[in-house]
Amino acid sequence: MTLYYRPLVLSDPTQDAVPLAGGPHWFREVAVLQRGGATQIVPALDVPPATLARLTAPRAAVAGLTMDRARIMGILNVTPDSFSDGGDHADPDAAVARALAMQQDGAEIIDIGGESTRPGAVTVPETQEIDRTAPVIAAIRAQSDVAISVDTRKSAVAQAAIAAGASMVNDVAAFSYDPALADVTAASGLPVCLMHAQGDPATMQNNPVYDDVLLDVYDFLNARIAQAEAAGIAREAIVVDPGIGFGKTQDHNLILLRNLSLFHALGCPILLGASRKRFIGTIGGGQDAKDRVAGSVAVALYAVSQGVQILRVHDTFATKQALALAAAISGTNSR
Repeated sequence: MTLYYRPLVLSDPTQDAVPLAGGPHWFREVAVLQRGGATQIVPALDVPPATLARLTAPRAAVAGLTMDRARIMGILNVTPDSFSDGGDHADPDAAVARALAMQQDGAEIIDIGGESTRPGAVTVPETQEIDRTAPVIAAIRAQSDVAISVDTRKSAVAQAAIAAGASMVNDVAAFSYDPALADVTAASGLPVCLMHAQGDPATMQNNPVYDDVLLDVYDFLNARIAQAEAAGIAREAIVVDPGIGFGKTQDHNLILLRNLSLFHALGCPILLGASRKRFIGTIGGGQDAKDRVAGSVAVALYAVSQGVQILRVHDTFATKQALALAAAISGTNSR
């Protein structure tokens, strides 16, 4: 029987508490989960040594950024059909201006995507995706040293982005759409984010079903990490993303959010991309995606309280402001 260890996160150290992933949070107990069995709470020091080491070890830097505090990744979709900002930055000059503005507003990584992966989206030819992304990446790199992530499932698109100056690969399919992307990433030496998604964007929201969404997503990511390592990518260069909204119902999303700290047991930084997602509007109001800023910030703050290291967001200034206030109140450092 496989056991899964979810740290119960604390904001301050107490007796017998140990650090969480080398960041500003701690834990002294873990919830031990298993399929079909009851959850047990045990002291952190009773966790098997190898698992405890993964839970506590500081994470390696990603794209030159230390993972000892939350980092903001600004979303830049150079597409006509993304769910929230489709068409806003399809013009290359507008895209570059937006990237530089997000950097000014607190984004330390700019995530550039040339293919919408919203529910119902269709696949974009790789040549078109390259034409949308590579020139923008090159233009940003000519003006800024900000970390740049390319959001793509395709090896040819990633190759062009890397040549243009990208610092990171962000694959929503975790190498399952185009296995050659693992080799391209390994050869580049760049970090990669592996995200969980159930199904293709065109159909993923039709009727997503899991045996146990939390453990199924964990097992998927664990297996994809192993595949990445087999391709020559070090675990220290891997980031994981549970894929909120990608083949998940609202209940699935909420279960994953409540249990985010489980993913620290994978030994990788955690990226969360929940910004402006539909469940935020359903729960908190906001039919239009751009009316979900406050709800998105609330989710981001909760994620940070669970030790998430990278927040993929549309509203960079609002997120930076919220993190700064939370850090000031708690006495931690957000910069």
